Amino acid sequence: MDNTTTATQALRAGRATPGSIAPGEEPGPHDGSGSGGPGSQSATTTTTARRSRPRLSADGPLVRIGGPLVVLAMVLGVWYFISYVVLEPSRRFLMPAPHVVITEGFMGDNLPAMLDALERTTVVALTGLAIAFVIGVVWAILMSQETWAERSLFPYAVVLQCIPILALVPLIGFWFGFGFTARVFVCVLIALFPIVSNTLFGLKSVDPGLRRLFRLHHAGRLTVLRKLEAPAALPALFEGLRVAAGLSVVGAIVGDFFFKQGDPGIGILIDTYRARLQSPELFASILLASLLGVAVFLAFGLLSRKVVGRWYNAEDQR
Repeated sequence: MDNTTTATQALRAGRATPGSIAPGEEPGPHDGSGSGGPGSQSATTTTTARRSRPRLSADGPLVRIGGPLVVLAMVLGVWYFISYVVLEPSRRFLMPAPHVVITEGFMGDNLPAMLDALERTTVVALTGLAIAFVIGVVWAILMSQETWAERSLFPYAVVLQCIPILALVPLIGFWFGFGFTARVFVCVLIALFPIVSNTLFGLKSVDPGLRRLFRLHHAGRLTVLRKLEAPAALPALFEGLRVAAGLSVVGAIVGDFFFKQGDPGIGILIDTYRARLQSPELFASILLASLLGVAVFLAFGLLSRKVVGRWYNAEDQR
């Protein structure tokens, strides 16, 4: 009687707990809604296990180094499979095995010639990149100062990007000959647009509040460009420069294929090895040209981090 009276009073006062049992009820299976039941303990254990489970960091050394190595191993495996399983021995020259490329290509008698040609291609690519950098930055600054200048000049930058270089080869050879100057001109044409577009984007993406602040202090146009727009455009400029650096290597190799007067570059050697069916040397030359493009891309990425990395982080902007 006392227990029944106590439960009734608790229900009337609204203080009934989840674990209290009404009169006449039998305790059934626990549904886990209580605070100390086995269901609650199981859910807590599962949640704790999920939280304590280690996660693979995308910035950790295991992903940054192990990921590319795994992909490289897969590529080499497919390469060996094609060389020794897919191709017959009589057609194996079409894709020699990686160790054959190393022993006969990189360690053969033609390695000094390939390195000399790679050096000449590097000179052509960097010369064209330097010229494209100067022209592109000046072009972008002119367009950033006046709207009418941007509307008048930017379409021609797009036209230069869309013109197929192969269609201009006869004209370039007619104007500049078929030597060093023609190869540099091809590099300039290919590398110019990324510098123009990225620099213009950086110059025009300045915070409007900072522009109003400079205008409030009656700063001249040159002061705004030097102290506000140019520093703000540096990250975008370096991104464009890094892309243009890789494209300039492509332009130098394309120029080698069509302008063969003077000292040969790596593109001329690639065409020569192709004609002679020297597969190991051909693959070695292609790999050297690829490594040159990767090295130039990484070098300008490192330069970008050294110049603007102290106050700008691209990962924070994503």
